[in-house]
Amino acid sequence: MRKTFKYLLGVIMVFSIHYSCTNTSYSLGDLTAPSNIVITADVVGATTASPSGDGSGDVKITVTAKDALSFKVDYDANTPLDLVYLPTGSVTKKYTALGLNTYTITAVAYGKGGTSSTLTKNVTVRSDFTVAPNIVSSLTNGTSRTWVVDKSVAGHFGVGPWSNSSAGPEWWAAGVNEKVACCNCFYTATFTFAKVAATGTYTLQVTSPDGVFTKTGSLTAIPGIPGSGGEGCYSYSGGTSAFTFGPSTTGIPASAPSTKTAINVAGNAAFIGYGSLQNEYEIMVITPTYMYLRAQGTETGNAWYLKLKPIN
Repeated sequence: MRKTFKYLLGVIMVFSIHYSCTNTSYSLGDLTAPSNIVITADVVGATTASPSGDGSGDVKITVTAKDALSFKVDYDANTPLDLVYLPTGSVTKKYTALGLNTYTITAVAYGKGGTSSTLTKNVTVRSDFTVAPNIVSSLTNGTSRTWVVDKSVAGHFGVGPWSNSSAGPEWWAAGVNEKVACCNCFYTATFTFAKVAATGTYTLQVTSPDGVFTKTGSLTAIPGIPGSGGEGCYSYSGGTSAFTFGPSTTGIPASAPSTKTAINVAGNAAFIGYGSLQNEYEIMVITPTYMYLRAQGTETGNAWYLKLKPIN
């Protein structure tokens, strides 16, 4: 009996050693990157006589590739890289820089295992736009008008998703005087919009005696802001930049409501309200006594909302 037990134990040990030394192989399969990428950019309204389009600035962009699982696109290589996911591989993009402009589209096709391939294509588009006179008069009073964030009303600052299906601060909205205790600079900064009669151009002057309310590092383009730190007031005396009016680039409908008009601020010396926003501010509502703006955050999934009132 003892010999039989030892024999069986030996067989089990040999089997265990053999099993434990057996290697299991895994394979990721074919990781060939997508190929044959094609970018189709159809300028809306383009004709033989007018190849740059009908002045709407709209371009229908489609990206295809062999063995691609998904696509992202950057609409303009002249601005910081911002790859946008294309769920269906196609989108209509509105380019808003006035006049005739050439843009470089960058498309990235993603395949198995994170492989990717990239292609660029130039497209020349014409954008025509005439701002409604009541918007100019409300914003500038014909010459200049100074605005501040209106802390006396609920929702003077808020955030929601950057989506054409959302036109309000769904995630959070400030209460009356919400930022007074922590960040009063948000309410003391002034924003003066002026129309230069001699040239028909526009300027925005920011005066921020108590600093700028902003995030830090890569989440703001305002000069002199620290590379790290929490959201708060940071020293910045202000600056002046040119701005233009243009069609808003979002798909927010006029019924949202929206004027479908945007204030496009040039450079990084000036901003409106909050220092961690992109340079396009969509005018949702404007009267001589009230302005409601929507802008994409530097955290690009966020849409920020601002309510302002004039002080002169």
